[in-house]
Amino acid sequence: MQRNLILLFISLFIFTMCNNQNEKTVEQNPFFTDYQTVYGVPPFDEIENQHFMPAFERSIQEHQKEITAIAESTEKPTFENTILAYERSGQLLEKVGSVFFNLSSSHTNDTLQEIARKISPMLSKHRDDISLNEALFARVQEVYDQKESLDLTAEQKQLLEKKYKSFVRSGASLPEEKKEKLREINQKLSELSVAFGQNLLKENNNFLLVIEDEADLSGLPESVIAGAAETAKEKGHEGKWAFTLDRPSITPFLQYADNRELRKEIFLGYTNKGNNDNEYDNKEIAAEMASLRAERAALLGYPTHAHYILEENMAKTPDNVMSFLDRIMDPALKVAKKEVADLQAMADEEGANISIEPWDWWYYAEKVRKAKYDLDESEVRPYFELTNVRNGVFEVTNRLFGLTFEERNDIPKYHEDVQVFEVKEANGDHVGILYMDFFPRPSKRGGAWMSSFRKQSAANGEKVTPVITTNFNFTKPSGDQPALLSFDEVTTTFHEFGHALHGLLSNCTYNSLSGTSVPRDFVELPSQIMENWATEPEVLALYAKHYETGEVIPQEIVDKLNQSKHFNTGFATVEYLSAAYLDMAWHTLEKPEIKETLSFENEALEACGLIPQIVVRYRSPYFSHVFSGGYSSGYYSYVWAEILDADAFNAFKETDLFDAETAKAFRENILERGGTEDPMVMYKKFRGNEPAVEPLLERKGLL
Repeated sequence: MQRNLILLFISLFIFTMCNNQNEKTVEQNPFFTDYQTVYGVPPFDEIENQHFMPAFERSIQEHQKEITAIAESTEKPTFENTILAYERSGQLLEKVGSVFFNLSSSHTNDTLQEIARKISPMLSKHRDDISLNEALFARVQEVYDQKESLDLTAEQKQLLEKKYKSFVRSGASLPEEKKEKLREINQKLSELSVAFGQNLLKENNNFLLVIEDEADLSGLPESVIAGAAETAKEKGHEGKWAFTLDRPSITPFLQYADNRELRKEIFLGYTNKGNNDNEYDNKEIAAEMASLRAERAALLGYPTHAHYILEENMAKTPDNVMSFLDRIMDPALKVAKKEVADLQAMADEEGANISIEPWDWWYYAEKVRKAKYDLDESEVRPYFELTNVRNGVFEVTNRLFGLTFEERNDIPKYHEDVQVFEVKEANGDHVGILYMDFFPRPSKRGGAWMSSFRKQSAANGEKVTPVITTNFNFTKPSGDQPALLSFDEVTTTFHEFGHALHGLLSNCTYNSLSGTSVPRDFVELPSQIMENWATEPEVLALYAKHYETGEVIPQEIVDKLNQSKHFNTGFATVEYLSAAYLDMAWHTLEKPEIKETLSFENEALEACGLIPQIVVRYRSPYFSHVFSGGYSSGYYSYVWAEILDADAFNAFKETDLFDAETAKAFRENILERGGTEDPMVMYKKFRGNEPAVEPLLERKGLL
């Protein structure tokens, strides 16, 4: 008996301790309380990996309770108790997800990747539980059916329209057996998308070109060699030189390395990411995702996945997209073929005795550029020191919109490389917080992007200010030399900052309509118009200063940049457009059918006329934009938005580069409005007319 009592006591003690520990864990989970930080930014110094899974589980449960309360309400459906209540539900899930998915892109680890694999099907099921909830949809439908008699503002009407459409497009009207099939497809797609992105990161990190013989560095600038030595040291190859597939490493190698075989090796390393028949291979994933998307589109009553996606975009139909692409591809191919001839002539002149291959393009293009324009990128980089470029973007934004940027060292950040700024209006009012993350690392995916830790909205008459993040993969400082950017990296800085402004200057009521919540082929307008200021002489004088002497970039170099602005545009345009065609090919499949990925890709690229000297910008196994990044049937958007931005920037050129009235009109009609109105209506309010394609062709030198 005594032994049993002792065992019972021990059991009760352990149970109590476990409960106390569970309660302590809940209490200490930073997601379960209001953030006690400056402006309510995420407390990155407190958030740990183990906090995410409990936070996801609890936030899903809470969201489901909120949805059930709306769906099972006995009150007559109204805009307030149904549409508005639905809009404001799920705030905890939004809070947790915004941190988790941003960290998964910017600073991931094995634990976060495992959580992503677990949470992906859970979130897919949760989304389907909401969108396929018959009682909830019935209430939304009832409010929608009486929309003409409701006294709604324009923004409320847009919210109602989008909520109703999202249910219909998510299968709310399907019979039960088709709903179950839709659930299966959505869950599988979410799992495959996560796997695709994780495989790509691992493939990128697995490649390393290690050079032992100093002679193999021939042609490379000293700054590139110094950076490669540091990379080698970091990777455990001290005394050697190492190059990765990150753009700041691979691009200068392809531009300058005299060793053709090594150029080929690193080029094929890049273009075969996800295509190495190993555990990280993405070929079957891409094909299966395209097939599942085709099956889902058919279930929902659309001819193809592209028809489903484009219905909500400015382009509206696949035919419109293809016609648009053809109008640009034809002149671009003609220019690209002339460029091939120039490269071949340069190789022949040097006695190389080769035919130009894709791994030769960057190398000989750099030589042709120097011969034609006496312009060497290595002489330009010293004038584009990262901090100066960043401050130049700040100054442009200040002159356009009156914004100021104050660096804050009292705000937690998720990595030591990150810089944090408070953004203010000219009168000192707080606008939002901006994170800037400039350098590559193994825990960060490639490319450049903008996102948000908190979107702008308004609640109970008070504005919720945004917390925005921008991410890049630029060359890190090396030795005594600061981070020096290529001109492409300069324009990338301006580009992503345009996205950041779209999020920061949002002035909407509803979270789901604010900031960058706009059609995919409109979202690039704010980013791409900003690129235009980067090359203006007046703006270059603000930020293009030699990092050692402080000398403003000489007019001679500016003239060379202007004279060479159309150089290599055939290559750049064809490389990009071929990816847009490939995207459309995968997503205009009329029936679910798993294709052999590379054969399908080759057929699609041959059909669009891609020449053998150019490799499509993104091959299918590493086309993360469309297989893990939300751009399926939408990669054309960048050049579509270029039509808008070429025309929109003319509004400034017709008046003044920093014309206050034009900037005010762009801010009020584009940047502040989010997705509260049809994008073409917003654009015409700003510009007064629809844009034409000719200004874009002229700017690219393709006419």
